[in-house]
Amino acid sequence: MPSAPFPAPRAAAAASGPTVAIDIGGTKIAGALVHPDGTMTATTRRPTPRGADADGVMAAVGEVVADLAESPLWASAVRCGIGSAGPVDTSRGTVSPVNIGAWRDFPVQERVVAELAARGADLPTVLAGDGVAMTAAEHWLGAARGHANALCMVVSTGVGGGLILNNQLHPGPTGNAGHIGHISVAFDGEPCVCGGHGCVESIASGTAIARWALDQGWTPSGTAGGGAGGNGADGADGGCDATAAGVAAAAAEGDPVALAAFDRAGRALAAAIAATATLVETDIAVIGGGVAAAGDTLFAPIRSHLAAYATLSFVRDIQVVPAMLGTHAGLIGAAAAATMLLPSEPSPS
Repeated sequence: MPSAPFPAPRAAAAASGPTVAIDIGGTKIAGALVHPDGTMTATTRRPTPRGADADGVMAAVGEVVADLAESPLWASAVRCGIGSAGPVDTSRGTVSPVNIGAWRDFPVQERVVAELAARGADLPTVLAGDGVAMTAAEHWLGAARGHANALCMVVSTGVGGGLILNNQLHPGPTGNAGHIGHISVAFDGEPCVCGGHGCVESIASGTAIARWALDQGWTPSGTAGGGAGGNGADGADGGCDATAAGVAAAAAEGDPVALAAFDRAGRALAAAIAATATLVETDIAVIGGGVAAAGDTLFAPIRSHLAAYATLSFVRDIQVVPAMLGTHAGLIGAAAAATMLLPSEPSPS
């Protein structure tokens, strides 16, 4: 995370106290007090419970809140932001994370507000999907800083995203605006888990990249027959990596099927980026998530294909860059989203 102080996401709403930030995902639930200059204190985390019921998962969130309440700065907190894996419905304050099976239409915002109140913090609270939270973070402290109009994307086991329009976070009525993963880019494409066809997620997610490569005959290193471009270290110890990371390692070594898998994903992402930029005139696309860790293996084909899709004068110069904040994006994004979306505090009379 950048060490230098930065302006708060929206100066009019940035009181001197910290924002309680909670980041909820399929593997961990994290919390921190995020200060107006972007620094974090009192960071804490719990593993997301496996096999627990809805209240069992919520108990872990409660433990994170309890940890934060031990901070001497707790009493000075001014708001709370919750970032969660989705789907989300911010109009109702509910979440149904794909990777938290116990939560379906779970009223997480209401429950967190109750946890805060039980520890003496009656705070205005905002819920944001993880793609929207990442967007808020990257606009505040990351790669989209200084851009009035930006598309930010998370490319991982799924593909999500969010929008900054006229320097404002634009989550939409239910918090799902900018969900670029479910734009269709292949008219006759395969069915997507959302019920559509040819969605970006069904082509460019880490899961889709690995599945396509395997279907085309790519063999991960260390399995029978070997992999022309697999990870040598994996092969040496008899293991194998049949994930997108394994495909990326193979592509880096020149495996033609692995390269084709990333080229196909890059083309899908380029088409969606160009479509979004044409619709709302964003001038930068920021890409984070596990698949983006492949670096130029992913970014080179995106940029190459973008030239064929972003052809109009007002979109042909769009930048495509990697996200900067990494694992900090969830907590910083939850805080930034709360600061950007809550009403401005009245000016002193």
